[in-house]
Amino acid sequence: MKRLVFIFVCWLNCSYIGALAQETPASTLDIQILESIVETRTVPQTQTFKVLSDINNYVQIAVPVGLLVAGAVNDDKIMRQNALYVASSTAVTALVNVGLKHLFKRSRPFKKYPNFVSVRTASGYSFPSGHTSSAFATASALSRAYSKWYVVAPSLLWASSVGYSRMYLGVHFPTDVLAGAALGTGAAFALDGLKR
Repeated sequence: MKRLVFIFVCWLNCSYIGALAQETPASTLDIQILESIVETRTVPQTQTFKVLSDINNYVQIAVPVGLLVAGAVNDDKIMRQNALYVASSTAVTALVNVGLKHLFKRSRPFKKYPNFVSVRTASGYSFPSGHTSSAFATASALSRAYSKWYVVAPSLLWASSVGYSRMYLGVHFPTDVLAGAALGTGAAFALDGLKR
């Protein structure tokens, strides 16, 4: 029951952020933040954030697969269970993310503001950020399963960098990234019972 309540609260939070994103003041702040990021772009940073964004999906697969393989090799049932926990957190996040995107149908920054210069284009809807939600689901689940600083710090740094990369590349608004982070983290906490 606690998990259902937690999932419902996460859903409400994402819905609230989505409603704010549709209003003019929040929408204006969103584009102002993106335009300030545009002013800081450099070629090396652009290359770095393109790579971060591109390899995100591979990381989402590699982390639980790595745990599963290591658990099988070492005959470690806990590690295999944690692999399931990380994979489930990311999968649930992806499903909820798709639902929210179709619920809000928010245009991407470069579509809503034709004068906005993005590094990349992307198809589909903008809210919430799928890359960010999956990165935070994986990072949060991994951090919950292995709560040592040397796991938590790099995991959260990775997830935050992926979120920032989506704004830097111009394919998501800050509120998309904020909602994605909340969604991914929420899914990891909601499925907490799967970890060992």
